Parts: sequence; C-alpha cells; structure tokens
Amino acid sequence: MGRYIIKRILWMIPVLLGVSFLVFSLMYFTPGDPAAIILEVEATPAQMEACREEMGLNKPFFERYITYIYQAFVKFDLGTSYINGRPVMTELLQRFPYTFRVAGISVLVAVAIGIPLGVMAAVNQYTWKDHLSMLAALFSMSMPNFWFALMLVLFFSLKLGWLPATGIGHWTCYLLPCFSIGVHSAAGLARQTRSGMLEVIRQDYIVTARAKGQRESKVIFGHALKNAMIPIITQVGTMLGRQMGGAIIAESVFSIPGIGSYMSTAIKSRDYPVVQGGVLFVAVIFALSMLLVDILYTYADPRMKSRYESSAKKQG
Repeated sequence: MGRYIIKRILWMIPVLLGVSFLVFSLMYFTPGDPAAIILEVEATPAQMEACREEMGLNKPFFERYITYIYQAFVKFDLGTSYINGRPVMTELLQRFPYTFRVAGISVLVAVAIGIPLGVMAAVNQYTWKDHLSMLAALFSMSMPNFWFALMLVLFFSLKLGWLPATGIGHWTCYLLPCFSIGVHSAAGLARQTRSGMLEVIRQDYIVTARAKGQRESKVIFGHALKNAMIPIITQVGTMLGRQMGGAIIAESVFSIPGIGSYMSTAIKSRDYPVVQGGVLFVAVIFALSMLLVDILYTYADPRMKSRYESSAKKQG
C-alpha cells in the first residue's frame, strides 16, 4: 500500500510540470509588458529596460521557465505580485482558508442533496419520483452559477433579509455561496448515484438480502449503496478541485476574500505571477484530492486492496 501511494505521488510531478508549463506559456505569450504594469506609463524607456533586466524578462523563454520551476518547486516561491509587491505564496496561504471553507461546505451540500436524490430516483425507477428528481437535476445543471448566485442574493438577502449578501463575518455568510455552487454539483452527483445504484440494485446478493428478510433501508444503504460507491467516490473526490475553481464566481459575487477573487482581480489587472501561482496552487490541491480518492478506493473496494498487496508480495 505504501509503495502504491509513493507511486501515485511521483505521478503528480509530471502532471504539475505540465500545468506549470501550459500556464507559464500562456502568460509569456499574452500581450502586455510586465514592466509597464509595474512602473505605469509615466516611466522612461531607460527605467522600463532596467526593470525588465532586474526581473529577468529579457532572458529566453526556457531559461525563465526553468528559473520559475526551481523557485516554485524547490523554494516554494511563486513570485511577487506586480500590483502590490507582496509574495504570491503568502497571499495564497492567507486566502486559502476562505476558499477551502467555501469549497468544502459546497461539497458537503452536494453530497447531502445529490446522493439521497440519486438513491430515491434509482429505488423508484420510472415513477414520478424518479422523473421529478432527474428533472430537478437537469434544471440545476443547466443554470449558470453566477445567475443562480445572483438570484439567491436577490431573494434571500434583498427580499427576505434572512441572510447576508456579502462578507465573511459570520457563518451565515457562507450559506448562499456554498449553496450556489453545491446545488450545481449535486445534480451531477445525483445522476451518477442513480446510474450506479441501478447497476447494483438488481444483483443476486441484493435479491438474497431481501429474501432473508432484511430491512429495506439496510438493503439499500448497507448493501446496494456501499457497492455503488466507487464512481461516487471518484466524483466527490474530483468535486473539491472543481469547487476550488468554481469559487472564483462565488467569491466575486459574494465578496469573499479568497483565492478566487484574488485571481479574478489579477486577471483583470494582468498580474501574471498571481495568475500563474494561483493556477499552480489549485492544481496541487486538485492532485492531492485525486491522491486521496485513490487511497479511498482501496478501502471502498477490498479487491483493489488485495490486488496491491499481492503485487507487492510478488515484487518483494
């Protein structure tokens, strides 16, 4: 098992290198002069050239990329913001708890809504409950996140006055942004749960469990859902990484000072180090969440655990 985890961690290295190369290339070929952003338009050509030389902007592409990789992966230095001059890593670490809170709670909302909805649809296949559940899921997937977030603000904040529209001062401030992201993810999770349950619910061991007189709730949740969890775990595991990206919209609408709003401001102001560092930071979080999913596989499916243990014995 330990050897498998090390192998998966090593596979993260080329993935992160690929992400860093893609983002660095996009920022490199994006029109605009970083020196002009830092010094503004009043700077003389001599000052602009001195700034480019100091920042290494005159160096070839691959030399700059190798330097960036060394700074990022060895020294954990993602550069300095062009706008405020603060280290990008420091800013990301300060804002990460807000984004992680939004993403984590939205995943819990998606699980709390999506899995029961999918189970209900599968158990009541082709009935009005199934059709209504899938119609609600399809409607939720079709709604743009930013539009749904604005509708929540208009209804619950402006019209009813129940919840705050912006800020992070109280736990109620996170309800609307987390719900606006979680509902969209719950729709996909409900469809996945329904599909997985329909594959399992007609298996022989389910029929045997019912024939033995076990309670229907135990048959559904103790046997059927447990054996349908593999694809569900995959979707829930990847959901955290996707919610980190989706938080850009929620944080912008609800004025949450997280990574999403930080990157959104950086994109508008062409603050390239912040954009590169933010994308790379989110990619690391996504890769770690996928590693956690792979580890959970071995506990959700005993066949995978026995396969890895037998292969390790052969190699030993």
